[in-house]
Amino acid sequence: MLQNKTIIVTGANRGIGESIVEVIAQSGANIFACARKKDEEFEKKLSLLSEKYSVIIKPIYFDLTNSDELKVAVKAIRSEKVSIDGLVNNAGAIFTNLFTMTSMEKFKEMFEVNYFAQIEFTNYIVKLMMRQKSGSIVSISSSAALEANEGRSAYAGAKSALITTSKVLAKEVGSYNIRVNVIAPGLTQTQMMRESTPKDALQSTTQRLCLQRIGEPKEVANVALFLLSDLSSYITNQVISVDGGM
Repeated sequence: MLQNKTIIVTGANRGIGESIVEVIAQSGANIFACARKKDEEFEKKLSLLSEKYSVIIKPIYFDLTNSDELKVAVKAIRSEKVSIDGLVNNAGAIFTNLFTMTSMEKFKEMFEVNYFAQIEFTNYIVKLMMRQKSGSIVSISSSAALEANEGRSAYAGAKSALITTSKVLAKEVGSYNIRVNVIAPGLTQTQMMRESTPKDALQSTTQRLCLQRIGEPKEVANVALFLLSDLSSYITNQVISVDGGM
């Protein structure tokens, strides 16, 4: 589905991002796998995937919230002189607390990581896509942005902003044959979910789901694969919930 295409994935070293890298590698994509810090275990996994699926996977290390590092990363990607066919904005951080217990510093931090960093990176990459007049951008938001879950005011606010900006961008770059879509995962079996969601909240939320189970990272990755591929060539400006029927 992605044979000979080049895809950039942020937050590629764990959770949903790690699963996206594996799924799109299996589908033939060459990948720039972005992570914050150099990690030998991460590089071993990428090397094994590269060999297994006969694709090129290059790790790129930078802190998305550091504009200088971000620019260096974009330069490194440009220097490869390849067409950028897709971007997955997956990197992010979560925080849970009541609105009245959330400091302005924490609100700013959540927006910096989950919104401003994503937008700055996208701004550089979409310009490359505009030159070639093609591309697919997939941003990973959250069901919290749609459901307005208690305790997630800072996180949900940032993820909601990502959705709205993505929809505006879809309208602005559609004439360049660039598609922009958002995935809103619900509860997904990741380390971030286990660290941020209390067990009692997990149980009560799971009972409210149509499928009555927590999702797997691969189930989100499969939707990203679809949106990056030509199978979704007439789909843009959409928010797709992958939440088991919240």
